[in-house]
Amino acid sequence: MESTRQAKISRLLQKELSEIFRQQTAKTHGVIVSVSGVRTSPDLSVAKVYLSVFPSEQSAAVLENISKSAKTVRYELAQKVRFQLRKVPELQFYLDDTLDYLENIDSLLRQ
Repeated sequence: MESTRQAKISRLLQKELSEIFRQQTAKTHGVIVSVSGVRTSPDLSVAKVYLSVFPSEQSAAVLENISKSAKTVRYELAQKVRFQLRKVPELQFYLDDTLDYLENIDSLLRQ
């Protein structure tokens, strides 16, 4: 069960990370990265960030690039939330494939 503080920090991180990725992906035309969820550990030291990438064919490459630049993303995030958080959690990025799963179920139901 997630505490109230964890939930508030997760929402804050999701909002700010979404803005960071929106600004970065505006430069790369044709790829959309959205933050579908953030889960923080109970001690608030680690945040698992779930990303949804469109088009999904490029998702592995985009996730790899984001994971490589995790320190830069964390620094940008720290600049945005420096008045709300004392220490920014370490970021771990994961691919959220629920949209692909829904498309698969939808195609199976059509058959």
